[in-house]
Amino acid sequence: MKRTLLVAIKILLSLGLLFAATHHLTAQALAAESKPIHTDSQQKLSGKIIFSTTAKAIESYQATELIQRFELNSTKSLYFNAVLDQPLTAYLQELAPELSAEEVNKIGNYQFTFYVDGSVVYTENLNLAAGLSTEKSSHKVLMKPFFSEASEDSWGRFLWMRFMHFGGEQAMTEGVHTLKIEIRPYVKTADIKIGNLIATGEISVQVVKPKATEQQIAIQPIQATHDWIISKDSYNKDLIRAMNKKIAEKDFKDISSVVVIKDGALLLEEYFNGSERASLHDPRSVGKSFASTMLGIAIAEGFIQSERQSLSEFYPLKNYQNYSTQKANVSLKDLMTMTSGFAGDDSDSASQGNEENMYPTPDWVKFTLDLPMQNPTSSAKEWSYFTAGVVILGDVLHQKIPDGLEAYADKKLFAPLGITEYQWQYTPQKVANTAGGIRLRALDFAKYGQLYKNGGSWGKQQIIPADWVKASLAEQVARTEQKDGGHYGYLFWNDRIQSGQQSFEVAYASGNGGNKIFIFKDIPLVIVITAKAYNKAYGHPQVAQMISDYLLPAILH
Repeated sequence: MKRTLLVAIKILLSLGLLFAATHHLTAQALAAESKPIHTDSQQKLSGKIIFSTTAKAIESYQATELIQRFELNSTKSLYFNAVLDQPLTAYLQELAPELSAEEVNKIGNYQFTFYVDGSVVYTENLNLAAGLSTEKSSHKVLMKPFFSEASEDSWGRFLWMRFMHFGGEQAMTEGVHTLKIEIRPYVKTADIKIGNLIATGEISVQVVKPKATEQQIAIQPIQATHDWIISKDSYNKDLIRAMNKKIAEKDFKDISSVVVIKDGALLLEEYFNGSERASLHDPRSVGKSFASTMLGIAIAEGFIQSERQSLSEFYPLKNYQNYSTQKANVSLKDLMTMTSGFAGDDSDSASQGNEENMYPTPDWVKFTLDLPMQNPTSSAKEWSYFTAGVVILGDVLHQKIPDGLEAYADKKLFAPLGITEYQWQYTPQKVANTAGGIRLRALDFAKYGQLYKNGGSWGKQQIIPADWVKASLAEQVARTEQKDGGHYGYLFWNDRIQSGQQSFEVAYASGNGGNKIFIFKDIPLVIVITAKAYNKAYGHPQVAQMISDYLLPAILH
């Protein structure tokens, strides 16, 4: 989920489509875009990109609001304003004259090229879904935020994030740099046709890196705790100090905690950016994995017969919209493995069942069960990340277990683990929200990960059936968004992590912002990383780098 999700980050980052969804600007910015340009302003600025810290119509800017220099680490907004000779649709029809305006708007958009100090760093053909058709057809000024104090949803912000991730961060080292941007039209027919340059501009960017103090770099001593044995194993302290330095200097951004459990003992416990041991972290979609946990326990106790039970056994589906036998046959397992076939894909902003369409509705279960199936005539089970389906799992559990899901989870999971401090989020029906967002301490997320590493046991108690743990962490289905063999289990991800010359199989819970609980299969490690890089392109990749380049080499030195 976008609040939980990221999945979306990881799913689409490799395709260069992340976050390029169609979004509205603020009302002020949209109104500014809609105003016509005065003839003299247009003639003076045609073909140019100018930069500002506010969103206004071109002729309304004061000289002080148009900037030639920007400090990258400031909290000010940065908007680009591209002044065009004609609307985008006209440029697209020059590339595909045989097509109507409506047709070219569906197959064309802008191409952006970013230069740093004269060298090309990043080029992107903007996602076809980015931008409203009315904007493409009528606007001669393209104005979007690269970042803003309001943090409004805009493809401009996400384009900037991708540029920074795919080279911008490395190119713009500390100092002053020249950032140049070129915009061209493109259409995607049998091949991709790129048009001539339609706007260009440059701005001086000053990069000031924060300086880490020794206190920030130093490895934090672990205080005694009754919950964990403190490990006496050694590790490469220089690598951990180097990781801490990158966190302090914002090369790794928005990290809040790192906990490492080795051989069941607490090896490393680090907190950053104002968090501490008592902090409750919001890991977004990490919470989905807890739905799988509770379903396994409920099946073992007989409250639910099997994960193979179908939706028709729990809901009168004919009372909902778009009834079909295919929908009736969707199983709980299908929902856990994200192969239900509902018309819901959180990675696609245009998908009817996208989670962002669910949240404003008064009944999330009804929203989900009203959805049509993606391919009504096909029985193929394709993987598609579908948050709304996990809401259904939580609702089924809430129906079938004594005193509801929240009380059951406390009695059967949290209490046996000695977890007393936690917070659920809730659906509109006040059911514990299994879509994500359950908040725990970092050390308690580590308990949850170690519980799975132990095969479901904690102390002398078998909390989760061992066969359920095995099935949950197994490679149940291939993830279609990834070509390198990534898989998905029962609301757990499954991948291989490369570190140096070694490769390690790992199952993990994952949530928007870079939140992870890694359960390594072939080495005795559980690693928890919590972060607040929500909806940021760097959220998941930077955590992968922390694991591969710092934590694993340090621990396995």
